[in-house]
Amino acid sequence: MMYSSRRKPVLYFKEDRRFWSGKCTVYKLFGLCVVLVLVSLLWLQLSCTGDMSRVVVDDGRLPHQPCPLERQASAADDPSWGPHKLALLIPFRERFEELLVFVPFMHTFLNNKKILHKIFVINQMDHYRFNRASLINVGYTESGNDTDYIAMHDVDLLPLNEALDYGFPEEGPFHVASPELHPLYHYKTYVGGILLLTKQHYHMCNGMSNRFWGWGREDDEFYRRLRTAGLQLFRPSGIKTGYQTFRHIHDPAWRKRDQKRVAAQKQVEMHSLETYYCVLFVCCIPR
Repeated sequence: MMYSSRRKPVLYFKEDRRFWSGKCTVYKLFGLCVVLVLVSLLWLQLSCTGDMSRVVVDDGRLPHQPCPLERQASAADDPSWGPHKLALLIPFRERFEELLVFVPFMHTFLNNKKILHKIFVINQMDHYRFNRASLINVGYTESGNDTDYIAMHDVDLLPLNEALDYGFPEEGPFHVASPELHPLYHYKTYVGGILLLTKQHYHMCNGMSNRFWGWGREDDEFYRRLRTAGLQLFRPSGIKTGYQTFRHIHDPAWRKRDQKRVAAQKQVEMHSLETYYCVLFVCCIPR
């Protein structure tokens, strides 16, 4: 029997080189990141210039909606806002629910009082015990030269009385959350919750002690630093709302406090502003 020597044709398929085919590579991820950045910039541009479908005004031009930075510049030019600028420092870790309430609330509260401000969220990202004082030292260092006073502010404490003063504390440190107004702490040497200081006064105290890990007692030690630096502490007067002056949004049943005591926490460490840290991301919310 004769067999045909003709071979069957072999079909060669052209390799599919489409972008999404095959394995995920570094180049594909880079291209995707570039696309996302371009889309974000386009969205930001549209949000600043306003909706292009709005009705044209009488002079034939679209009404201009200023960007947040333009609004900040116009407020800085308004003399009624004053010459000073506040750096609102929030020592933070794992309290996103409170932060989502705090930031827009305080942004509106300070704007209504015509106080130029920046909000700094200083997040502790390691797995060690919380070190509130060290985070405040970092916030002071990173607050920039365009702010001249700071507010050491708890993220779970919201001011409810519009008469509370967040202005420049020229005469001395101003304790907004004074013992007769704070909903929880009423002893006379308490300076926690909300404390305003000029940067000069904070430097005179050499910042806060970095040796307090866990919850509490760093404020009590800072009161001693205020006394050592010869600074007079001021508190609100004429506030008649009592313990209803602030809203405390911390739930102790949901978030347990780390209240362990360490013997070394009782010591006074004066070299506090020499905090070693690495800036991974700075969240700064301008006015």
